[in-house]
Amino acid sequence: MANRPRATPKKQLPLRALGAVAVLTLATGTLNGATQSESRHRAADNAGSDHCQGRGIPANKISIQMFSYSNWGNVIGTEKIFAELAAIGYENVEPFDGSYEGRTAKEFSELLERHGLNAPTAHGSTDEKTFAETIDFAKTVGQRYTGSGGSASPGTATLRDTLETARTLNRLGEKSKNSGTGKIFVHNHQGEFTRQFPHPRTGELTSAWELLAEFTDPRYVTFELDVLWAADAGVDVVQLLSDYGERVELLHVKDGFLNGDERAVPTDLGEGELEWTPILDAAQKQVKYFIVERDLAPSTAEFARDSFEFLSCYTC
Repeated sequence: MANRPRATPKKQLPLRALGAVAVLTLATGTLNGATQSESRHRAADNAGSDHCQGRGIPANKISIQMFSYSNWGNVIGTEKIFAELAAIGYENVEPFDGSYEGRTAKEFSELLERHGLNAPTAHGSTDEKTFAETIDFAKTVGQRYTGSGGSASPGTATLRDTLETARTLNRLGEKSKNSGTGKIFVHNHQGEFTRQFPHPRTGELTSAWELLAEFTDPRYVTFELDVLWAADAGVDVVQLLSDYGERVELLHVKDGFLNGDERAVPTDLGEGELEWTPILDAAQKQVKYFIVERDLAPSTAEFARDSFEFLSCYTC
């Protein structure tokens, strides 16, 4: 199989085309003296102004992974961060375990509602023994997808594990979909692409990610593609989105600097070396939520604000 072209020093990986946070005063609900409502209207007006004409992402499809502000969240708490995000114009968030701060699903749902936010996705547990509890929590919060920061057990360390994980995902995804919480998703890091195994039918070296895509049921399982980690593994992200079409319903919009054979260094969206216009263009047709993330972002609103504006008018 031919390698995909890539202008980085990292070794290119083959892909099989299978067709398919800013200040504490924001806790009062203001941002530079503007109310949340005023700020939200201004963000909407800005997105539609002359300097933002094009194929910008609408606000109802933009989300943010709360892990980005996990350190600051431990200091000021989730509610103050929610006030800030709502003031910027966010309508969606993607929580992780630390976001709940011991709240019940009902309490967390009420917190979201107070700030005019939704949580269509979350990084939680995929433990099959307690998945019924995961589904109950997700239904109360109003999630449209279940999933985690990875995939499911036993993982993708070996070919056997990868194929068993696909079967696990199918079972969990069917339960999730039938319960009304939607498909289960797989979130990648680098390893899902760098680990390659002989395909069980053809013997051709195939990445674990591609095997998961092939051996999971698209009715129940989708993918939350983390763009930076995929690119860091040597993947041509535009080609991947083209090859796999509707299998990728969620996108982790993460920018950074590729670092040869070392781990990429995340940075603010639009300030790294990834070429976002072709990636976002390729994702527009199938991706339902564009979820911005920067691992351990600085404790200011800059990342969240700049990311929202970037996606709102990325063709400027």
